[in-house]
Amino acid sequence: MTRTLRVVVVGVALWSGSASAHHSFSSEYDGEKTFKITGVVTKVEWTNPHVRFYVDVKEADGKLTNWNLELASPSALARNGWNSRTLKVGDEVTVQGYSGKAVITRGAARSVVVADGRSLFAGTVDDAGGAPR
Repeated sequence: MTRTLRVVVVGVALWSGSASAHHSFSSEYDGEKTFKITGVVTKVEWTNPHVRFYVDVKEADGKLTNWNLELASPSALARNGWNSRTLKVGDEVTVQGYSGKAVITRGAARSVVVADGRSLFAGTVDDAGGAPR
């Protein structure tokens, strides 16, 4: 294999790995199906490319259901008034967002009413202000 061909093969391999690392909103979430839940934060992952947090929601029958919720990136959230201490384990929150396509208890959060009563925008770039792509 020539040096040029090796460089091209490596370049394509690196590009394809990074291109598939991120997902589109519509591949995982249903922009037509919304939810609103209230529950207690059980875990927060303040990491790139998206922040995730988990909420235990008490169902009508008393059973707890754990929701897996995606937010925007840490830098996008910071521009909207968030920081790594905005959500803490044990906080009661109300979340509005878009339901997951494959798993009903997985969602893309659009707004979160945090423990101190503030309502913060939580949407991703793909959320497009209420008109998901």
